[in-house]
Amino acid sequence: MPRLKDKYFKQVVPEMMNKFKYKNVMAVPRIRKVVINIGLGSAIKDSKIMDEAAKELAIISGQKPIITRAKKSISNFGVRKDMPVGCKVTLHHNRMYEFLDKFINVALARIRDFRGTPSDSFDGRGNYTIGVKEQLIFPEIDFDQVTNTLGMNITIVTSALNDEEGKVLLELMGMPFKK
Repeated sequence: MPRLKDKYFKQVVPEMMNKFKYKNVMAVPRIRKVVINIGLGSAIKDSKIMDEAAKELAIISGQKPIITRAKKSISNFGVRKDMPVGCKVTLHHNRMYEFLDKFINVALARIRDFRGTPSDSFDGRGNYTIGVKEQLIFPEIDFDQVTNTLGMNITIVTSALNDEEGKVLLELMGMPFKK
């Protein structure tokens, strides 16, 4: 069992039941999935960037990414319908917990001048999205092999009913929010 999943069941669930007065264990919010998305507008001109991004996302997440394509043409950006514009991975179950453990405890600590994640990035339904400026913070990425720094969005989808429950859940899981 992943370390973060064990922590969820042994520490987070009892603490949240006390704080929010849930009558049933199944009412306690949980993390449903983690979506990692890399948008690549520059891949229109160079297809090697897309291949490199997909390869690095597979290394980071441990799962093969899918290539996202443009839904409609936008002439100002030089985008045609069905052109590849990014890649994403959706993580569930043990892979999700292992990625979150690595992200919270290792990767966030490697961000330069890190003072905590913003606490206002919730969407109103308890889901949290954080943007990462470069993929080099992950320990699996080799600095010498990287030609382009890629930013990514990491969305943590929870079963929380509101932002307060989602924030408490992520705080108890170890997410370092700004004070």
